[in-house]
Amino acid sequence: MEEETTMPCRFRLDLAYDGRCFSGWQSQATDNAVQDVVERALAAICPAVTGVQGSGRTDAGVSALGQVAHFDAPADWRMDGGAWQRALNTKLPPAIRAMRCGAIDPRFHARFSALAKTYRYEIATGDVLPPLRYGLAWHQRDLGPVRDLTDVLRLYEGTHDFGAFCAKRHDGRDEGRDNVRTITLAGVTATDSESLILEFCGNGFLYKMVRFLVGSAVYCVKGRISVGEISRLLKGPAGEARAPYCAPAAGLILVGVHYPEEFEIF
Repeated sequence: MEEETTMPCRFRLDLAYDGRCFSGWQSQATDNAVQDVVERALAAICPAVTGVQGSGRTDAGVSALGQVAHFDAPADWRMDGGAWQRALNTKLPPAIRAMRCGAIDPRFHARFSALAKTYRYEIATGDVLPPLRYGLAWHQRDLGPVRDLTDVLRLYEGTHDFGAFCAKRHDGRDEGRDNVRTITLAGVTATDSESLILEFCGNGFLYKMVRFLVGSAVYCVKGRISVGEISRLLKGPAGEARAPYCAPAAGLILVGVHYPEEFEIF
């Protein structure tokens, strides 16, 4: 008679982090990626936990309010989500926090179950960049009326081939990639503190895509690239034509990842 095997328990983990301290989400040879730090913290609590899967990569310098990951713990390891959250926050550095943790359906996958993501990008528009915003906002003066930026951002909404608005990795992973994505929201809000908040929501984002969308929109209102050129780039492959402006990582935040209701833990 075969021995009965016990399935591990899967947990959904919602994380926030200050990206200025790390080399991005994805594990790196330097061991200074957010994934590396979280995996070490999990292993320190339960050595049987050998990995954590994130919803997607964030670049070096990019922060998160709502990165989502999952990990599997042994079925006989008697810790609920709240206990995991508390234990993790004693092991993680202050720049990374476990905001929520809960047991989840084993079919859940942080990356493949995602329906959409929301990103936010902050642009400081005052004459001087406040020191406490350094690394957290892109300093750009003289952007003109907010409606001008709004008009450019609206070009991105809908389903387009965003191949001209992304970077290619050098390891070949992007070869043959489908570059069609649907953006349901691309908007901007002016705050009372001399800054603009740009928000993007879509069913997926390519490598550095949000940064190219922001850079192109900003330099469009500054007259360096035309609305017509952006529109042409959104129509799909056009040889080697590329969006020429990529905003810096500073200012970009992964706000949240959206899943079917069955995979929510709160």
